[in-house]
Amino acid sequence: MLDEPLLDSPERLTDADRRGLLRGAAEAGARVRTAARHAAEAGVGDLKPDGRPRAVLIAGPGAAATHAADLLGTLAGAGSPVTRLAPTGVAPAAGALRWELPGWTGSVDLLLITTPDGTEPGLALLAEQAYRRGCTVVAVAPAGSPLSESVNGSHGLFIPMATAPYDHDEPLAGAAPGVLWALLTPLLALLDRAGLLEAPPAAVEKVADRLDRIAERCGPAIVTYSNPAKTLAAELADSLPLIWTEGTSAGPAGRRFAAALAELSGTPAVVAELPEALDAHGTLLAGRLAAGADPDDFFRDRVEEAPALHARVVLLRDRPLGGLTAAPAARDLALGHDTPISELEPEAGGELETLAELIAITDFAAVYLALASGA
Repeated sequence: MLDEPLLDSPERLTDADRRGLLRGAAEAGARVRTAARHAAEAGVGDLKPDGRPRAVLIAGPGAAATHAADLLGTLAGAGSPVTRLAPTGVAPAAGALRWELPGWTGSVDLLLITTPDGTEPGLALLAEQAYRRGCTVVAVAPAGSPLSESVNGSHGLFIPMATAPYDHDEPLAGAAPGVLWALLTPLLALLDRAGLLEAPPAAVEKVADRLDRIAERCGPAIVTYSNPAKTLAAELADSLPLIWTEGTSAGPAGRRFAAALAELSGTPAVVAELPEALDAHGTLLAGRLAAGADPDDFFRDRVEEAPALHARVVLLRDRPLGGLTAAPAARDLALGHDTPISELEPEAGGELETLAELIAITDFAAVYLALASGA
């Protein structure tokens, strides 16, 4: 059950935030600026790439690498495919994971390693394997980690991860807001330099500014009725979120939101892009999860029996190409099955800014849901 009074108590939220999740979300803009400075100091701006890489490979543990690959692949488009190398192993522990390069990897490819840990032996072995293949290696990880020595020894480029003192208080969640921006920002600068996407320093600064504004709107001191993240968290309590996305930037933001809900609060969610979501989830909405499928039983014991789980649609929208939109059809489908719907649409801006706004608000919502549900 959701402890709704906790949402409007900044002191209780702070006490419950043992993993520093709220601080990570609030300081996302600062992380972007620090990470951009680390990339500049590492010499990213002075690189002179010899053409675009044939393919970009991303390796790293957990949600951080998954989300980075998804976001970079969306921003880069089809020019140079961005592929995440999935690890193998008997457990998710650092020492048990291994990564392998595809057989075709060679000197015209780029390997990116992202990790908030840096102690994974498998990543060090991967860097050595890439060096033997002539593949360029760039890594973002905590300074002084064993991975930094391996990458430098393999003649790769190492960029220190932007960290905060409280990152070391508890094990870092892969979906934590601070982790994403600390790992993603240097890679944006690198791929901008390589000509794969548009992320010049001015655009990255605008991202940091947008994240600062969202932190002001969604911070713990802002009450629920005027706080979009707290409102969304309260709406998702005891529901199955159906996350529908529309627009280029909304896709990776929706997939990240689903992953963050699962990892941070233990809330399952399903995600699909419009207009395909209407067919993919139409039968689900017509079944027992629709709010109108199981009207409230007058004789239900409201103390001993939990309410039935019902779906709630969360519509994340960016500006769709050509002005065509399936949003009206999505609203009609949800409301036609008595299913409530929440909508988020970013303010106008560049692609990076709108993407950052959707990620920031949903990150805050996932954190609030986790804290108020005792996860």
